Amino acid sequence: MSPPLNQRPLGQRLLWFAALWLGGVGTVTLVSFALRLWIAPK
Repeated sequence: MSPPLNQRPLGQRLLWFAALWLGGVGTVTLVSFALRLWIAPK
């Protein structure tokens, strides 16, 4: 059998998950806002 993988602490993994999730949500928000400004009638 192979040795168990060396996993990082739960808190650090949750922080990474939250950072990546917020980055994705922020990116979608910025893109949608830019499209709204571009498409919206002036």
